[in-house]
Amino acid sequence: MPQPDHSLRTRLVRAGVELLDREGPDALTLREIARRAGVSHGAPRRHFPTHLALLAAIAREGYRRLGREVAETVEHTDPDPRRQLLALGRLYLRFARTNHGMFALMFRHDLLRGNGIGLRDASEQLFGVLVDLIARARPDLAGTPGAPVVASALWANLHGIAALWQWGSLQTMVRDDDVEPLLRAALAAHLGIAATPSPADGRRTTC
Repeated sequence: MPQPDHSLRTRLVRAGVELLDREGPDALTLREIARRAGVSHGAPRRHFPTHLALLAAIAREGYRRLGREVAETVEHTDPDPRRQLLALGRLYLRFARTNHGMFALMFRHDLLRGNGIGLRDASEQLFGVLVDLIARARPDLAGTPGAPVVASALWANLHGIAALWQWGSLQTMVRDDDVEPLLRAALAAHLGIAATPSPADGRRTTC
């Protein structure tokens, strides 16, 4: 029995990631990904039975990229959970800005739901980091359903900031190109972190 050509799978995913970075999610057709990978338009079916399965494999690369950056940020930031949450918030907004196409693809609900590629596990693993930091920053929530709820609310807040900032909506309202005050306000709302920068930690965050 012929063995699967794993190099073909890798080439298809890599071609999809490069196409996504250059042209955005709308360019990710099976035919164009196959063309970029230098194979026939039917070749992707050997590894990906559906278009969604290939998109999910491409999105998983985004989760791996974000996961590596999250791990590095946590490792190299002051161990205080509130400072780590601030650093992760900056990372999330920066990731959304510098990986615009991948960011949009990663959170498509039709990819996260039952695709068999492991996106749900990857998403839950990153969410677990956030829940752990919330529980450490707010001991009153540790071991309770409140920690995932607050983590979800904070994530939704950050995701909304990232999306609205990219559309230009928030800049119109706040009349500023620095997203840092919005990040700090979001953290203050959920954790009680000071919403204004301290002299030792002040910086601008572009999104």
